[in-house]
Amino acid sequence: MTRIPMAPLVLGLAGLIPFVWGAATYINAPLANWGAGALGSRFVGPYVQLFYGSVILSFMSGVLWGFATRASGSQAATGYALSVIPALWAFFMTGGGPTTAAMNLIFGFLGLLVLDFAFSQWGLTPRWWMSLRMLLTTVVVACLAVTVI
Repeated sequence: MTRIPMAPLVLGLAGLIPFVWGAATYINAPLANWGAGALGSRFVGPYVQLFYGSVILSFMSGVLWGFATRASGSQAATGYALSVIPALWAFFMTGGGPTTAAMNLIFGFLGLLVLDFAFSQWGLTPRWWMSLRMLLTTVVVACLAVTVI
């Protein structure tokens, strides 16, 4: 594993805040009440996690698309095709209530990690990419699991 540069690490960790906040407000009623009053009910518990998780899966589709531009021929075509999967997954699989949506987001983020690995193996990502993605995915899945359990 390669050392993650400071900017992507700090920004990646900052991107975890809505997931951690959602898990914290899901298990702590006084915090959830405060958050709902101060920020609105959409920004606490599973609601913030599910909406933000859908946004991040869509964002990651764009990141993978960018990596695919570094390929050529059939590998590029495969990369482009695979890159749209996380956004489509988020679009089609996050309905059905908070538990089902959180479970489907967990599967989406784990599937994204598989795609990250493939793009990394193809040499399309920075060397540190998998170190960052493993860290972030672990936290995201753990936070979403709070909603599922």
